[in-house]
Parts: sequence; C-alpha cells; structure tokens
Amino acid sequence: MKLTQSLRPRGEMEQNQLDRETLSCSICLDLLKDPVTIPCGHSYCMKCIKNFWDEEDQKGIHSCPQCRKTFLPRPELNKSTMLAALVEQLKKTGLQAAPADLCYAGPEDVACDSCSGRKLKAIKSCLVCLASFCEKHLQPHYDSAAFKKHKLVEPSKNLQENICSRHDTVSAAAERTERQRELEVRRENIQQRIQDREKDVKLLQQELEAIKHSADKTVEDSEKIFTQLIRLIQKRSSDVKQQIRSQQETEGSRVKELQEKLEQEITELKRKDAELKQLSDTEDHNQFLHNYPSLSALSESTHSSSIKIRPLSYFEDVTAAVSELRDQLQDILRDAWTNISLRLTEVDVLLSEPEPKSRAGFLRYSCEITLDPNTANSRLLLSEGNRKVTRMDQPQSDSSHPDRFTYWPQVLSRESLTGRCYWEVEWRERVYVAVAYKNISRAGSGNECLFGANDKSWALDCYQGGYQFGHNSIWTSISGPGSSRVGVYLDHRAGILSFYSVSETMTLLHRVQTTFTQPLHAGVYVYVGGSAEFCKPK
Repeated sequence: MKLTQSLRPRGEMEQNQLDRETLSCSICLDLLKDPVTIPCGHSYCMKCIKNFWDEEDQKGIHSCPQCRKTFLPRPELNKSTMLAALVEQLKKTGLQAAPADLCYAGPEDVACDSCSGRKLKAIKSCLVCLASFCEKHLQPHYDSAAFKKHKLVEPSKNLQENICSRHDTVSAAAERTERQRELEVRRENIQQRIQDREKDVKLLQQELEAIKHSADKTVEDSEKIFTQLIRLIQKRSSDVKQQIRSQQETEGSRVKELQEKLEQEITELKRKDAELKQLSDTEDHNQFLHNYPSLSALSESTHSSSIKIRPLSYFEDVTAAVSELRDQLQDILRDAWTNISLRLTEVDVLLSEPEPKSRAGFLRYSCEITLDPNTANSRLLLSEGNRKVTRMDQPQSDSSHPDRFTYWPQVLSRESLTGRCYWEVEWRERVYVAVAYKNISRAGSGNECLFGANDKSWALDCYQGGYQFGHNSIWTSISGPGSSRVGVYLDHRAGILSFYSVSETMTLLHRVQTTFTQPLHAGVYVYVGGSAEFCKPK
C-alpha cells in the first residue's frame, strides 16, 4: 500500500491526504463512520461523539472536543448523508489505510507505547496506565467503561513525575485536588480564627477603655477620700493642740495665782520677822514689855502640803493616748489596706498567668517579708530588721500581747499576702515554713494554734532527713533534694500554694490547689537550736 502511494503523483497524494484529514474523526482519527455534524460545525463518528458526551453527562454540560464550545441541552445527533457519501467515495480510492507521515513520532515527540514498528505520535498520556497513546490506541479509553476513571493528560515523557510519591495509583493532579480541598478547609478555619481574634481584640479594647475609666474615677474618688481623711486627722491634731494650750493656760493661771499668793505671804513674813527682830534688839526692858503686846498676829499660812508637784508628767498621758490612737489607726489602715489589696487583685480581666518555670520567673513576684514582733512567741528572738528568727532557751520578753503565740514557738509576718507572691526562707536545724490566716488562734497549746494542724494554716516541715507537709492535722511525707533554702509561691486568686527546694535549680516539693477565703500571712515554727531567715529578693 505504501508502495502504491509512493508511485502516485505528488499532487494527487497531497489531495488524497487532505481529503482523508477532512473526512476523519478527530476522536478516533479514522474515516468517519455514521458521520454527524454538531451545532458548532465540527463532524465526528456518531459513536465517538456519543461516547464522549456520555462521559460529560455527569458534568451536566456537553462540549465540542475540538473548539470546546458548550451546549445546553445535549444536542440531538443526526447522520450527515452528504459526509457519509463522501466517505464512501474516498474509501473506493483505497487510500484510507495509508496513515500520514505527519502522524509518526519524531525525536522530540512523545511516542505511542502501544504501536509496533514505527510509532505514531501520542496525543494523550494516561496517569493510571502510565503509558502514552496515539489516536487509534487511545480509543478504548473512550469506548470502554473500564477506563472511565483513568486520568488523561497532555503527552508526557516523564509520567512518573506526575504521580504522587505516597500513592502509586493516584495522580499528582488528583492528589493536588484532595489537598486543595484540605487547604481550603484549613484556610476557612484560619479565617474564622482571624474573625474570632479580631472580635476578641475589639472586646479587649473596650475592656481597656473601661478599665482606664474605672481606674481614673477610682483614683479621683480615692484621692478625695484620703484628702478628707487627712483633713480629719489634721482637724483632730489642731483640736488636741488647742486643748493642750487651753489647759496649759488654765493650769498656768492657777500656778501663777498661787505663786503670787505665796510671794505676798513671804513679803508679810519678812516684814513680821524684821519687826520682831527690832523688838528683840531693844535694850530697854520696859520698852520691850510695853511694845510686845502690840505685835499683830500672823495671818493664816498657805499649807505647802496642798501643792502637788508632778515633774515632767503634766501632758504625757495625752501623748500616750495619741500614741495609742496612732497604733489603732495603723492596725485599722493595715487591715483596710489588706482589704483594698484583695479587691485590687480581684480586678483581673484575663486568665491567671501560669506558674513560672524558672527562678528568674518566680523572682518577678518576689516580696520582702518582715516578722511581726507582737506575734512572736517569747522564746523567739527577732533580728536582721525582723527578717530573722532564732529559737532561744530562755524567754526573751515577759510582755503580753493579744496577737502573741503563747505556747508554740511561732511567728507571723506583718504583711498580709494576696495576689501573686514569692519569697525564700533560709533555715537551720528544723523549722516549719508556713502560711496562715490572721485569725488563727494564738493562746494555748491546742492544734488550733499550731501551723499545719488546723484548717487555717499550711506548713512544710523542713528537717535534715527530708520534708513533710501538713494541713488540718494531715501530714504527708515528701521526697525531694535536701536544701537549706525553701521557696514559696502563692497565687492567692488561683488558690495555688507551692513549695520549692532552692539550690542551683528549683525542684517542686509540694503544690496545694484550694480556695483561699482570706489574706494569708507568712510564718515559721522554729525548733530548739534552729533559725529561719526571710531572704531579701535578689
């Protein structure tokens, strides 16, 4: 057949080739069989275009394989009698079996993997078959339902690059589609989170403005109240001063009146004494006896026993009373300040911060603790600015105070603790490092007074062999590295109390999670020979 073609004139061969291309189906690349012409003007075998549109039924839209024009609804197919006659006429020439040289694959083309001998150009590659096909060998992919799910792509020499490395039978495009869907879902989630965070930012901005407004008003109101309080104290100070001066004037007038009376009496007595001396010096006896009866009697004397002198103690009782008032005001202000501080710590818009992870983090909340001498048991000696306490063999003070622990060798801090606080205690021999409510009992030897033995205190017993924790008379042994320094972290609002062994590193010994109903005070119980010092923050 090829020989026959080669013997024909060149013009005739080109004409026949043109006729063949004109009357060939662009789907099967063979002469048209039952040719039909669709609305766009392109012609196909009825079976080829029908199968092609059958695959497009799922999309709900039908298109021309050549120009890609779409049709709604699916066009009816009618046989073109004119094209059928032309095809039959061309078949009679016997040239239909001679493929055009232009269809053979060159060095740069993708060759059909199914052709034997000289291979034709591939028009599609299948990512499932991992092969490329010419028009003729591609036709089964359109005709057979077995190839319906195969993925056809433009001819490619490197099909393996289009295959997902994790799936041997899934194309990169298909995998991209799946991942694209996942990507869209993730983007939707991110966009939703962005919207949520933007709402949160607006809420926080409103909260910030509300906090500022409330803080400004509270500062203004507090300044007015404290100004009134200062004026009241100044008024009372002025009243006391005025009363002292008034009493000074009254008492001074009385003293001056008595003083003048005494001076007059002295003058009279001196005059009488001179008169008597003159009579005594008279040498004439008759003259003496004559003048003696005429001497006037002495006036009634002012008794010196009625004058009670109180050196340096005139207004000292007033000073003592004012001092007592000062102490009472200090106690009131301290308790009031505790209440104010507690209210301030409750102003917390955000969630509580997590417990620090390093000593530097804890030191952000460090507070300086000083011990209250009025609470110290008589066998405890305070020193180092009331930061250190030492157990003594003999009582150090006989004075009594209602806040003093009368039996147990314990002491509490001056400071009441709310919010987030951290402090460290350097200890020797054996001590309890504790916290307690201010209303813990003080008098007697019962458990209601002992740190760790009641529901108003929490205590870590530190000794050379280890540790134990006590609350409400329940004591638990604790293992941990021995250290002469213990760190205590308190988050009052969150109800967290943690004890740490402090050396080069910090090791958690025990953590309490509860609800604190009152401000707390730091405290220590000191055994014989022991001492404890509240370290200054560094």
